[in-house]
Amino acid sequence: MLGSPEREADHTQRIRDRLQALDLGELRGRARDAELELYSFGITFTVYTQKDAIDRILPFDVIPRVISADDWETINAGVVQRVKALNLFLWDIYHDQKILQDGTIPRELVLGNPNYCAEMRGIDVPLGTYVHINGTDLVRGDDGRFVVLEDNARCPSGVSYVVENRHLMQRSFPDLMANIGIRPVSNYGQKLHDALVDVAPEGVASPQVVLLSPGTYNSAYFEHIFLAREMGVPLVEGSDLVVDEDRVFMKSIDGLHPVHVIYRRIGDDFLDPEAFNPDSMLGAAGLMRAYRKGTVTLANAIGTGVADDKAVYAYMPRIIRYYLDEEAILSNVETHICREPEGLAYTLDNLSDLVVKPVGEAGGYGITVGPLASKADLEKCRADVLADPANYIAQPMVNLSVCPTVTDEGISARHVDLRPFAVTGRSTWVLPGGLSRVALTKGSIIVNSSQGGGSKDTWVLE
Repeated sequence: MLGSPEREADHTQRIRDRLQALDLGELRGRARDAELELYSFGITFTVYTQKDAIDRILPFDVIPRVISADDWETINAGVVQRVKALNLFLWDIYHDQKILQDGTIPRELVLGNPNYCAEMRGIDVPLGTYVHINGTDLVRGDDGRFVVLEDNARCPSGVSYVVENRHLMQRSFPDLMANIGIRPVSNYGQKLHDALVDVAPEGVASPQVVLLSPGTYNSAYFEHIFLAREMGVPLVEGSDLVVDEDRVFMKSIDGLHPVHVIYRRIGDDFLDPEAFNPDSMLGAAGLMRAYRKGTVTLANAIGTGVADDKAVYAYMPRIIRYYLDEEAILSNVETHICREPEGLAYTLDNLSDLVVKPVGEAGGYGITVGPLASKADLEKCRADVLADPANYIAQPMVNLSVCPTVTDEGISARHVDLRPFAVTGRSTWVLPGGLSRVALTKGSIIVNSSQGGGSKDTWVLE
């Protein structure tokens, strides 16, 4: 919000002046009203480790995260480039595998990855788009540059909070927002629907899109309802779908209706008990048969998890160079791959200075932050890494940027990250802003909602 001594944030001056004019008591009062509104509107999520409370609001901080037009131009171009490279990479590893033959990325890292789906070999997905919805996690270091922390190419969540946070600010702080020139986010549902229609099976005049949810007890169920409503499409569960003669239909009170595109919020393993986990009750038997025949499109495609694996992430600059012949616009954080002898040795020698992450985990689970860890935590981490080196990467601790945040002690600095969402059909469109997550615990750099983080409205200026 303030910039740095080398580069002052002139673009936030009017917003700072308006915030300065607000009394702290009034700010806190409006913040309380906003959080009550979130709960009464049902804008909630679930933490699986706390089953006694399935309806929790994502804590909301009313001081916005502000991004200049220049910074957004770089972020937008970098995200579009990254999504393009991810889609080319996924097409290649499920077809010719040239990048593996050339040795640009280790063959076993891809083919031995638990998220690599051999059943996808040779399937031609519409427009070559595997990653229809992508969330790229960015952090801003103390040099002012945005860098990529990880890719989310399976079922990225959180976009509902981006739109609802904006609506909340428009109701609670119209005086703060007036005439600032903030890019809109309310058209996300329309943009998503347009992209999904783009990738419908060829020859379908009016494609029927549905959103497939695991149901009420999923942590992101509110988001499933929200997105179905925003797109104007049915929200279905596996029991609502039936596959007949390799075509997918949706049950309704007046019979079966054909389905052409499924935006699925269910993991690969649970999607089709006939093809994957026979015990799954969340998907629909025969979906893979229909998918292979090309009568239905799944978004995101099956097998995209290999592209957002944290070990594969380390090779993304090379992947971008390989397919696009370009340097990455958004850099990676320096990453040490523990499956490689050099990376393992460096990690073990510098454990107290590094952030160690399991490659397959999400939600901030399993991370050891070396500079903040106890001696016992570091020893446990060392034992875990030695027991299964291929499951870990290590990165230097990035000095995340901070934003002013309303806390018990007043306005205080708290660490933030940013997840811009990109939707891809014939082309890629990036939602202006994204989800700004904030670590509400003093000193913490873990921003995930499952670990006690909150969110802010993200203002990208015109």
